[in-house]
Amino acid sequence: MPFVVTQKSTKMTETIYLNGKLIAKTEAAISPDDRGFNFADGIYEVIKYYGGKPFRFADHMERLKRSLHEVQIGFDGCDQLETVFQELLDRNGLAKQDAGIYLQISRGSHTRIHRFPEDIEPTVYATAFPFASKPDELKNGVKVVTTEDIRWLRCDIKSISLLPNVMAAQKANENGAAETIFIRNEIVTEGSHSSFMAVKNGMVYTHPDSNLILPGITKKVVIEICKANNIRLIEEGISDSVLAYMDEMMIVGTGSEVTPVVQIDEMPVGNGKPGPVTLFIQEKFFEQTQID
Repeated sequence: MPFVVTQKSTKMTETIYLNGKLIAKTEAAISPDDRGFNFADGIYEVIKYYGGKPFRFADHMERLKRSLHEVQIGFDGCDQLETVFQELLDRNGLAKQDAGIYLQISRGSHTRIHRFPEDIEPTVYATAFPFASKPDELKNGVKVVTTEDIRWLRCDIKSISLLPNVMAAQKANENGAAETIFIRNEIVTEGSHSSFMAVKNGMVYTHPDSNLILPGITKKVVIEICKANNIRLIEEGISDSVLAYMDEMMIVGTGSEVTPVVQIDEMPVGNGKPGPVTLFIQEKFFEQTQID
């Protein structure tokens, strides 16, 4: 559907985007028959803007289109989204600071049936929000905990069906940790909202892209950094039995950026401080956020 720019209000109220229009959040209405509500039948993306500039926008759009294709949601408005997002940032007073855009596209509203309905229009929702980095965590590192990965087998789709991730994130919260790391069949996959990487003898290890993990944008950037700086990268599953012997760990993602992990469950990682490889990658990452 076409994007309609409406006249700006003189009063600062939160503005959201819904089905082609920018409106006040208080005016938004979505049908209780929406399949996102009934079936979690939809996908989403989160994009970070550094000082008003989107980071790796094209990569996020590529992943968005892939997710839409995999779940067979027809949406032809991707080319308008950059304009929509910029207008959202402007109207919410976020155009010149670190901010995020959350985009959700569900299959749309229809009387409740399990199969895909015919002649249905997707529900498209986007919102802007402040999205500052966490300097203390970036400098000093964080604790993570582990849990069994009981999610479905299409984790490569950025689905809004996130209950297992929510439960894992709650486990982290209850244990004073920043993240929960999933382990499936004794192999580390990823975090509840981040990618996981570890370092041993100067080499970086991470799970290869597959149906078991989300293809992370920040992970892709880190891989590029490793290749550009002659850091050996090994894309293979990390056995949970060797976690105790890793020199360094990090969680990477749009929100996590490149955050050192200094404790996993009750074990310190390395000497319990952020390691040199992680900090080097972190430095190179933030250099890119300033020039992207």
